[in-house]
Amino acid sequence: MHVELVSVEKALWSGEATAVFARTPEGELGILPGHAPLLGALAPGWVVRIDRVDESSVKVAVHGGILSVRKDGVSVLGEIAEFGDEIDVARARAALEAASGDSPEDLAARNRALSRLRAAGETV
Repeated sequence: MHVELVSVEKALWSGEATAVFARTPEGELGILPGHAPLLGALAPGWVVRIDRVDESSVKVAVHGGILSVRKDGVSVLGEIAEFGDEIDVARARAALEAASGDSPEDLAARNRALSRLRAAGETV
């Protein structure tokens, strides 16, 4: 199936994939070719995994995004999207530690840090 990964700033990846895994507020989804159409918000703090055809899987931290499944493919649309292998793990850990309050800003910063760490393959 054709998958597009797009942030507000630019298209990050487009190609063929065997599966896409993402978490919405309703739970985790596994999208395979032929999946029923759907539109869902991506849950904060989690990652999107794309199992690419003839390439390794990629984990992406997507902040403020949606997942759109259509008959002809899948689109992952985010305000910000970062590949796991591009994440500065030390900086993400520091951001997680700094976001210790209960304010909406701290919650958003904590979710961004968790998503980054998970995309980088870190245990959180």
